Amino acid sequence: MFILIIGGGVYLTIQSRGKPLLKIRQAFSLLMSKDQSQKGISRFQALSAVLAATVGLGNIAGVSIAIHQGGPGVLVWMWLTAIVGSVIKFYSCSLSIKMRDTESYIEPLAGPMYYMKDGIKKYGKTLAIWFSIAGLFGVLPAFTANQLTQSYIDVLNPNQLINLGDFGWKLVIGICLTILTSLVIFGGLKSIVRVTSGLVPIMVIIYFLIGLFILISNYSIIPSTFKLIFVNAFDLNSAVVGGFWGLILIGIKRAVFSSESGVGLAPIYHGQSTTKKSTDEGLVAMLGPILDTILVCTITGLIIIISGAYEIKELNGIVLTLEAFRVLFFGLGDYLLIFMISIFGISTLLTYSYYGVKCYGFLTKPDQGKYYNIIYIIAIIFSALATVEIVIGIIDIAFALMAIPNMIAILYLGKHITNEMKERSWI
Repeated sequence: MFILIIGGGVYLTIQSRGKPLLKIRQAFSLLMSKDQSQKGISRFQALSAVLAATVGLGNIAGVSIAIHQGGPGVLVWMWLTAIVGSVIKFYSCSLSIKMRDTESYIEPLAGPMYYMKDGIKKYGKTLAIWFSIAGLFGVLPAFTANQLTQSYIDVLNPNQLINLGDFGWKLVIGICLTILTSLVIFGGLKSIVRVTSGLVPIMVIIYFLIGLFILISNYSIIPSTFKLIFVNAFDLNSAVVGGFWGLILIGIKRAVFSSESGVGLAPIYHGQSTTKKSTDEGLVAMLGPILDTILVCTITGLIIIISGAYEIKELNGIVLTLEAFRVLFFGLGDYLLIFMISIFGISTLLTYSYYGVKCYGFLTKPDQGKYYNIIYIIAIIFSALATVEIVIGIIDIAFALMAIPNMIAILYLGKHITNEMKERSWI
């Protein structure tokens, strides 16, 4: 995964001459415009759905796990991964539009499994099956349900109200999350994007404003914090596990989980867009890693480091982030954060289900994909009861197994997108 995502991302950046990264302004313009079509969703809805899956617990709890494992320096490697990840998303989501089937089914048949099958003649079907099977496990609601449940237990302490014990409350919370998720995901794509496009942009703005307030309030130590981050990033003794190489890998793994660049999930939603020109959708998709990793992860990471909470070894995951917000926001930051991550977490639960539906639909038939939702909602309860170490292990393995065939396909098929860029006189 390391070689394919970082090496492949650098290769694509050189091949494209970095031009997609210079078109951020055009990407925002495209985001707010519409292509009329009978099938699909708007570019804004596609990006909102993708951000609903990435902005949230991946950025808030994922960053704290990275800092806990490797120290403040992991942020540097997360930033670098996000930059090359933006180019990867440009190519992958452009391919998802270029090689999709809009005629055979009610919704466009799009995503890595389809550009693998249609674009790679000899081994494409094998790669597509590999990706889809890994996807069935990678998109299970393990991390989100687990960290949401842990947040409620640690901050709200429901045992003071009714003493059911931690296991009892985790079960209750898991059932409640299952019911809330079921109310939306069985309504299909339109139901999911209607909810996420309304919630996610507002919550990102609120999180940004609160984070900005905390950082401005502590502006005097921001320069020394950045110095610590960069010194730590290249300190051979800075990583808790794995030495310097381990530090880099921790940063890359968490950045990949945060933005999902190279994993192949975002092309599934962006492939449903009404966009007519594939590279237009690629530019919009490229905004994902910039917003979720460069912006949100940086705010979260700075707050954790400034608070000093990361030095408390017993704190990990969402509990660490909650403590950082509590320390820096009048002792009430953890309660405010618990509200925001509830919205982020539930929206993530909604969007991840659709990924599984499309993977299962490819392995069976498109109209049978909806039956994956039954497995999905059962998994929410299991995830609420599992330990964070088990959850992280499942996610890392599944994401790696998805990224490998996806990056192979992108590197093989990337020439089609590069040629389109030349036709549009971008390069």
